[in-house]
Amino acid sequence: MKYLDLPKENISTRQLIGLIALAYLFSFAIRLIWVYQFHDYAPFYHHGQLMINTNDGYFFASGAQKALFGLHEANPRVPSWLNYGVTFFTVLFTKITPFSLETVTLYMPSIVSSLVVIPMILIARLFGATLWGFFAALLGSIAWSYYNRTMTGYYDTDMFAAMAPMFVLYFLIASVRHFTLKSALYAAMMIVIYPFLYDQGRAVVFAMAVIYFFYLLVYHRKEALTYKAIILISLSTLPVNWYVASPYSYIINWLILIVVYLLLQKRDFTQKQLYLLAAVAMVAFLYFGNVFSLILGKITLYLSRGEDSKGLHFFQVTQTVREAGKIPFSVMANRISGSTIGVIISLIGYVLLVVRYRPFILALPLIGIGVFSLWGGLRFTVFAVPIAAMSAVYLFYVVANFSDKKVFRYGMISILTALMIYPNIMHIINYKVPTVFNDQEVRVLEKLDQISNDKDYTLTWWDYGYPIWYYADTDTLIDGGKHGHDNFIISQMLTTDSQMQAVNLARLSVETYAKDPGIVSDRLFKEKNPNDLLDELESPDYKLPPKTRDIYLYLPQRMLNIFPTVGLFSNLDLVTGAKKAQPFFYVARQFHDDGKRLNLGNGIVLDKQTSRLSIGNREIPLKRFVIVGYDQKGKLVKNEQNLDPDAPLSIIYMRSYSTFLVLDEKMYNSLYIQLFVLGDYDKDLFEPVIDSPYAKVYKLKR
Repeated sequence: MKYLDLPKENISTRQLIGLIALAYLFSFAIRLIWVYQFHDYAPFYHHGQLMINTNDGYFFASGAQKALFGLHEANPRVPSWLNYGVTFFTVLFTKITPFSLETVTLYMPSIVSSLVVIPMILIARLFGATLWGFFAALLGSIAWSYYNRTMTGYYDTDMFAAMAPMFVLYFLIASVRHFTLKSALYAAMMIVIYPFLYDQGRAVVFAMAVIYFFYLLVYHRKEALTYKAIILISLSTLPVNWYVASPYSYIINWLILIVVYLLLQKRDFTQKQLYLLAAVAMVAFLYFGNVFSLILGKITLYLSRGEDSKGLHFFQVTQTVREAGKIPFSVMANRISGSTIGVIISLIGYVLLVVRYRPFILALPLIGIGVFSLWGGLRFTVFAVPIAAMSAVYLFYVVANFSDKKVFRYGMISILTALMIYPNIMHIINYKVPTVFNDQEVRVLEKLDQISNDKDYTLTWWDYGYPIWYYADTDTLIDGGKHGHDNFIISQMLTTDSQMQAVNLARLSVETYAKDPGIVSDRLFKEKNPNDLLDELESPDYKLPPKTRDIYLYLPQRMLNIFPTVGLFSNLDLVTGAKKAQPFFYVARQFHDDGKRLNLGNGIVLDKQTSRLSIGNREIPLKRFVIVGYDQKGKLVKNEQNLDPDAPLSIIYMRSYSTFLVLDEKMYNSLYIQLFVLGDYDKDLFEPVIDSPYAKVYKLKR
């Protein structure tokens, strides 16, 4: 058992601060690699600043714009800066520092997420092994998944996701390690504030609290301090926010905790009184925190796949989001520790850590949710990274304990830690993610901002909703947070072959939503069969609600990459749930032309002499071959060659993009292909207002 003991390292407070600073600077510096890689790449810069690289960041940035510049007043979806910690601190930093909003949003993830080194080192110090925490902090602060979700430009609440629970863990372990009520108070205060920082992670810290209760009742049930600590932690879920708005509710909850802490410290309670108070507090914790329902609800949400089975059969977005899908063990391992062997080392280390130092059982929810990522998806791996790093380095300590020579031991620990860090550094160097939009795409949205007002709507796929808020200051029907049943509406608009239906559906949906924000599809299809309504909308005589604002259709070039996915959401019968025939759509950007045959990749070859298309072992005649591109004056020119009127497939060569499309009639006649690729639109229904190779914007006339 002695080999499982951590050595007592005599590290002074000054040295502690130095180690924390060094680990923090290492974490921050590693996150500057991405900035350096693109420091001279102009398309990723706008107004002299590198742009952010996550769509969701524009949700919070729009909230900051609202507070700082008074924008988005007509958009019911833009949050108040007081609703989220990330917007609160963004507005604060922008006001008190000389940096612009764009600079703050770019670097804030690196600045905040690197703070994770503090609790990691402090936890290790609780056990007299500060250097253990230092080595672990070097690894955990830049490990694969944690880096991906907290890198420079990844402006999202993820910067708090794993960092804040580590502070909770530190205070919980401190309270049982030194058995002090003050540490329990600090843990309760962190649990209170955590939803403000990262609302989606409440289930994790609540699970940590439940295990903390069990731990105290099993190992310290005879101690009065146990029940006082349970009371404090339980009060962290008081529903103050039912009566007081954020963030004042958190402040009031803190004050309540402090008052209760002082009462517990100064007043003498009998054992029975403490039992009763703790029992009542635990029941309140479970009830007001909705703990078990919350945890089970999160699990059920991320295990759900396919269509919505209640009422109408809408396609669920979790089916198409990569983060929400099952992942193989190797992916989970890479995300948590950088390699398969790395995560095995971490899991073995964690088991040994709990065997020797049982307070680390409190970290089980963090490790557990990391393993749950095998079923729940990539996003859950981030929670396990810091504790996995500590577990791996602990195992290195155990291995090194077989030597009596201090220099050899720490040399071995340093080398083994470096070997764990190496694949993560290599991942970071190769992880060259682009910004959400490039400069030219942003200029399109800024031009849209100039010709529209904040009450107007821009309709497009939900991926582009938040950036449209931020740069164009118009409302949207769906976005990164509102992409449920209403995805059907936008999908139907973009894939329909009836431009009249698309325009009527747009006007009906927008006016319905503007009058009463909420889920539009449920209201439109509540009284009428969806198929019947869609048929009626194809008529120019359909009676629309009065026009109260302008509607714009945003069609970006980048949607080509996801257009089949967009089509999934309307490619089913809402009444029966039956899936319709899957349309054919293929994009080829790499191809080879030998003069006789055009090889488009993936077994798709066009015989230019016979105009027949080979797809695998099948030969298919071609309906038409279209060449479309911009001339020197920026005008779109189309050359169409009709071949076999009965053939099922066509080819479009987008000359300006050096891209081939192979598609069937449903896709060819879809609104997106007709308006963006071919420029064929009904002049009575649409007015082109922005024509750019990166995106086209049409104004609806009805």
